[in-house]
Amino acid sequence: MSKDTIIAQDRAQPLGRYPHTKRVGSWVFISGTSSRRPDNTYAGADLQPDGQWILDIKTQTKAVLENIQHYLGLNGGNLEDLVDVIVFLKDMSHFEAYNEIYNSFFPNTGPCRTTVAVADLPRPQILIEIKGTAYIANE
Repeated sequence: MSKDTIIAQDRAQPLGRYPHTKRVGSWVFISGTSSRRPDNTYAGADLQPDGQWILDIKTQTKAVLENIQHYLGLNGGNLEDLVDVIVFLKDMSHFEAYNEIYNSFFPNTGPCRTTVAVADLPRPQILIEIKGTAYIANE
């Protein structure tokens, strides 16, 4: 069984030695994904002149899911191929707003999902990170 890794050149590059996705047979594993753009800024995170961040969980959630959708496309799949996701929220008070955007990406039943609150994420401007597993049958 071959193992294929993808580091998408048109997306923000991993901050460590890991790929955006690793495929083993029909299984595709998606590394934790944030709203980081190729220029290393974050969708839904605007730094104010006074040094304070204005953060938007809805914008970040949308950007994260769009990044995951892109990675799945590079593997010949789409969001319908997701089997399981783990969502890391920096603040559980954002649950309803994140859930609203999440649900808009899955009009029918989506993948199995676990949402947990975490004490912190790698950058102060990150409110959400999602990792996932997809099953994309080989043709």
